Amino acid sequence: MEDRAKFALIGLFTFAVITAAFGFVYWLHSASGTKETNPYLIVFEGSVSGLRVGGPVLFNGIRVGEVTEMRLTENPSEVAAVISVTPSTPIRSDTNVTLEYAGLTGIASVSLKGAAASSPAVAPPKSGGLPTLRAASTAGDMGTAVRETLAKADAIIVENQESLRNTIKNLETFTAALARNGDKIDKLVDSSSKLIETGTQTMGSFTELAVSLKKDTNQLAESLDKRTAEITEGITKLTETTSKQVTVVSANLNRAITNIDKSVTDLAKNPQRIIFGGGSSNTSPEPRR
Repeated sequence: MEDRAKFALIGLFTFAVITAAFGFVYWLHSASGTKETNPYLIVFEGSVSGLRVGGPVLFNGIRVGEVTEMRLTENPSEVAAVISVTPSTPIRSDTNVTLEYAGLTGIASVSLKGAAASSPAVAPPKSGGLPTLRAASTAGDMGTAVRETLAKADAIIVENQESLRNTIKNLETFTAALARNGDKIDKLVDSSSKLIETGTQTMGSFTELAVSLKKDTNQLAESLDKRTAEITEGITKLTETTSKQVTVVSANLNRAITNIDKSVTDLAKNPQRIIFGGGSSNTSPEPRR
């Protein structure tokens, strides 16, 4: 029972979280959908290729809205687009409307350019419908943008034609030099290949030499270790022998010193022994008759 109660609580919590998430998304969508905007109808003469629903609407370069609808008109040469802009956008009856393209990408936007502040606001037509503005004819056409871009490119080429001419000449000279020295270049490439091959072989030889040196070094180290052990052992034996000999010599010296000391003592007690000789120091010489 306790496990079932836990699972039920977890399921209720999960359901509440999912419901709250859907509610937030719905509120966000509703809030963005109820944002106050003013719609306008823009009539274009000719093609509006590149303009799509959702495309930006710019007023003096600042985004103020977007394209919400595109439709055809009764006139086959015209196209209409519905835009929604913020209420604070100062659109007047003489506001200039064009299409602007982002270079050669083909992405178009509706461009509104401000006019005199004293101009009246755009009023909806008497027959009903949305306030209407007419775009300048052929202004903002894709072909115009292409021509303007090409004109700028042509101007750049004209300004730098001398540099371009020199660059082309240098390329021609370089190409001719390569053609004249084709055999030398081939030989140079062959020499470089041989040099690389020789370098590879040399590196291999160096590697072998390093391995050999390593082996010799190891052998020398082992030999030195053995010789060091032998020398150490010999020094140890020599030290032991010398110590024994020093001990014997020291004992002999001690005995000799003892004998000398005894002799000196006896001589001091009986100095006549030097002249008359004799054994004991207590014996007196016989008088002459």
